[in-house]
Amino acid sequence: MIYLDTNYLILGLVPGSDESRDLVTWAKQGESLVTGTICWYEFLCGPVSAAQTRAMRAFILEILPFQEAQAIAAAKLFNATGRRRTLRVDCMIAGTAWVAGARVATRNRPDFEIFTPYGVVLA
Repeated sequence: MIYLDTNYLILGLVPGSDESRDLVTWAKQGESLVTGTICWYEFLCGPVSAAQTRAMRAFILEILPFQEAQAIAAAKLFNATGRRRTLRVDCMIAGTAWVAGARVATRNRPDFEIFTPYGVVLA
């Protein structure tokens, strides 16, 4: 299972982009592609058309919720990585992927590598 960060949702719509190629490759390989409510919200803030939304949604098997288990995981990551305010949303994204057992696909690898010692896996 691969959790798509917001930048993958956005750049996946750009023909010829690395993200677009990755999405097609993963889909052909039978990977389950998911995202979370936080990333989906950021994506929908756009600008994005209804057609683009439908196209991206066709790739996504599930939009994962941010509930108590995800909040606990995010808080653990936040506290373990120095309690930096700039990491709050990234902790929520990483925590959601971690609880789901999904690898995180992101263009912001340096921002997420800080979480790998705690069990978050990058795609």
